[in-house]
Amino acid sequence: MSVASAGQATDPALGRFLRSLAARDSSPHTQRAYATAVGAYLEWLTARGTDWRRPTRSDLRAYLAVLGEGHARSSVAQRLAAIRAFHRWATRNDLAPGDPWGAIATPRLPRRLPRVLEVEQVGRLLAVVEADLEHAPGEDGERAALRIALAFRDRALVETAYAAGLRISELAAIDLASLDLRRGEVRVLGKGRKERIGLLGRPARVALADYLEDGRPVLLERGHESEIPPVEIFLNHLGGPLGVRGLRYRLDRLCTRAGLPVGISPHTLRHSFATHLLDGGADLRVVQELLGHENLATTQIYTHVSPGRLQAVYREAHPRARRHPAS
Repeated sequence: MSVASAGQATDPALGRFLRSLAARDSSPHTQRAYATAVGAYLEWLTARGTDWRRPTRSDLRAYLAVLGEGHARSSVAQRLAAIRAFHRWATRNDLAPGDPWGAIATPRLPRRLPRVLEVEQVGRLLAVVEADLEHAPGEDGERAALRIALAFRDRALVETAYAAGLRISELAAIDLASLDLRRGEVRVLGKGRKERIGLLGRPARVALADYLEDGRPVLLERGHESEIPPVEIFLNHLGGPLGVRGLRYRLDRLCTRAGLPVGISPHTLRHSFATHLLDGGADLRVVQELLGHENLATTQIYTHVSPGRLQAVYREAHPRARRHPAS
């Protein structure tokens, strides 16, 4: 049973709402999360004898209390976002007189700054991959060829993720037809299946060219000859597409070997991409376009000032912080 049909079995309005999400190319994960959150909410109102179109303030406050008892704050926020989206949809489609949650104060999560890598830390991550390209004494030819092919792939992975600020799902989905090394561009489908162009600097273009010439063919040969050759750029050690899980595992291993702090994830490279662009003077709207954010407010979280830049400006500007104060 599909997500939409499951919603239909619970409430016709929920089924229509979920189908509208599917029509907008919302991810299956989003559809499942919204079906769970809104479905539980509607069932709770029904058990209470309340029409979901006209719940009272007391009903909504009671449901907030129920959510607060059994879920973490982040989960409560996600469920409320789904419920609000459902009510806004119902109002636009004349299924309800208005959004009852509009007048209810709901808890907000504290806005946390994204964790980013310093430029030196990105260099350490790449240095780990470069070490894998070096000759290993006593290693047989086939094993050495595989290790070097994987190293070429890993270097291309890190350089591409950092150069273009891609999400991990976008990185895994890149295919041969979407890449233009001459122009330094890669075409990706982001959230909501919105297409955008990611830009590749010279190191990323070189890394991809090396991998496509000397790494990917070695991995491709390890696949089954009877199968249709994969079109995805990044392959695993068996010659098949390197999925999101495998890609995350590989980048996590590289971060550990590079001695990066605990908690660094593949998405940290995307955060670092945006922060380093802004630190270098890039316009916020340009960064928004490169990240594929629909709203500028989403990009504005990256406008925090990095500690290193903060200290440099302070030392330069404050009269009592200079190394050689003016007389």
